[in-house]
Amino acid sequence: MSDSTPATPVVLDVWCELQCPDCHQALTDVHALRAKYGDRLDVRLRHFPLEKHKHAYAAAQAAEEAAAQGQDWPYIEAVLARTADLARTGEPLLVEVARELGLDAEEMDTALIDGRHMLIVDADQAEGKAIGVTGTPTYVIGDERLDGGKSQDGLRERIEEITDRLLAERG
Repeated sequence: MSDSTPATPVVLDVWCELQCPDCHQALTDVHALRAKYGDRLDVRLRHFPLEKHKHAYAAAQAAEEAAAQGQDWPYIEAVLARTADLARTGEPLLVEVARELGLDAEEMDTALIDGRHMLIVDADQAEGKAIGVTGTPTYVIGDERLDGGKSQDGLRERIEEITDRLLAERG
């Protein structure tokens, strides 16, 4: 019996918040990394809403509801494309984006009201603080933390170097 189980993918945690223009710019790198590595790289969004962005916490909860409805990355990307609108209009935009993507907008609205995803967001934020995340986007891969909040120059190349090394180590 042949073992066709794929190797465990390398995990890239992207600490992000959905009202952050820098996180929107970081999507270019995320797309390129996904295109290069496919299922050998597991890109996970981790929530790190910043206090200076008053709708970021609600947006993180909305992203979790979108994930529960099977549309996490499409939703995340749609909201990140409209950070200025989110700053202006807040939660109504989060429900509108859900509607545009064909999600259950009523359920999205209810999830934001009842706070069912707050624990996930809080846990991510606490873990981020514990490992030294201070801004977004911050990438964690292997045992390295790369801060993209100040500059994203060269980060994709660095992530590729680490990914290649980790994949090589796994054979």
